[in-house]
Amino acid sequence: MSGVSWPRGNELNEVKEIVSAMAGRGPEDVRVVVSPYRICPLGAHIDHQGGTVSAMTINKGILLGFIPSDDTEVILRSGQFKGEVRFSVDEVQQPKPIRKKGEPHATDSPKLQETGNWGNFARGAVYALQSRGISLTRGIKGYICGSEGLDSSGLSSSAAAGVAYLLAFETANNLTMTPTENIEYDRLIENEYLGLKNGILDQSAILLSSHGFLTHMNCKTKAHKLIPSPKLNGEQSDFQKSYKILLAFSGLKNALTNSPGYNLRVVECHEAAGILLNASGNDKLEPRLCNVDPEAYETHKGLLEPSLAKRAEHYFSENTRVMKGLQAWASGNLKEFGKLISASGLSSIQNYECGCEPLKQLYEILLKAPGVYGARFSGAGFRGCCLAFVDANLAEEAVTFVTEEYRKVQPKLASQIITEKAALICEAGGVNIFGRLKK
Repeated sequence: MSGVSWPRGNELNEVKEIVSAMAGRGPEDVRVVVSPYRICPLGAHIDHQGGTVSAMTINKGILLGFIPSDDTEVILRSGQFKGEVRFSVDEVQQPKPIRKKGEPHATDSPKLQETGNWGNFARGAVYALQSRGISLTRGIKGYICGSEGLDSSGLSSSAAAGVAYLLAFETANNLTMTPTENIEYDRLIENEYLGLKNGILDQSAILLSSHGFLTHMNCKTKAHKLIPSPKLNGEQSDFQKSYKILLAFSGLKNALTNSPGYNLRVVECHEAAGILLNASGNDKLEPRLCNVDPEAYETHKGLLEPSLAKRAEHYFSENTRVMKGLQAWASGNLKEFGKLISASGLSSIQNYECGCEPLKQLYEILLKAPGVYGARFSGAGFRGCCLAFVDANLAEEAVTFVTEEYRKVQPKLASQIITEKAALICEAGGVNIFGRLKK
């Protein structure tokens, strides 16, 4: 159960062999994009409002093996979903219609994904590049797979897929893009092509993070910096070995039907920002909470109705927690860092009002687990998992505790999870491309 290097050599070789058979080329010609999942210790639900966030990637994620096509054709297969996706990179891609309230989204249901809609991330990558005037002349033959059991877990699998396809198409067409450019392209995939209202946290974490560092990003200015691990016993590696990242799974793959939905929370934040900006004489600014001066918030927050007041309180208090968390991390104070993570989790429940009962129960269990410094939802808390930072020496004990306690409160959901995978211990990861292109 302990964290191991990812991807392993046998995982890379398996992907290469599958693509080699698809393309009729040797495995040595296959390139593999390694696009990791991310966690957000602090900065929950404020990236879409231009807030400050922290993030790091883990040693789990998506592998996309590919060989450039000799023409514009794209042929894709998936390790998770059925069917084969085929299209051409010179086809003009159009955004997916915005769904009406209550309608399923193309990324929501495994049944929908199995019909071929899982290929929307590849089409979205082509759309993003086309929308910026970039014409692709070569498609790819590829095979995509994610770390087993971690799709729909709140670890940004959608952003990891989008980033993987962008890197593959760019590499196949000899395009060189900066991480900042690809952050924007992946935003176009999710915001414009798929119609989601999320911010840029996920793709930024995937593309900017580095092993051993905590990534700090201002989502308003797009400025970022890497906060190094402090030295423990004179070595940074000793600090990195002192903690593990624990992922505890709920067994929920799809959001509950009574979930208010991610997009609604974003709208409420915009409404709160609009009221505060209008009251402070800044109504011409974009209605995002990052444009509201903290003093103006304190002066005018009484104008907000209760639900909007809670959204604004979460935003401003979470920004404060992020800045305190960066200081705690830099000084090696994992106990303080963990307390802030847990406070973020509580604010997500009480002020942002996200999360379903199983995830809330899992959060509470993690807070009581041996060696856990702090815990919160990973994602919105309507499905997937919770994350925790845990003392490396107590990580295995914490896994056992969480697995047993969750089984007591949610026996039906827990029964849907293989016991050995009910909780996983992870480490930091990174993004890479393995292999070479045949000239």
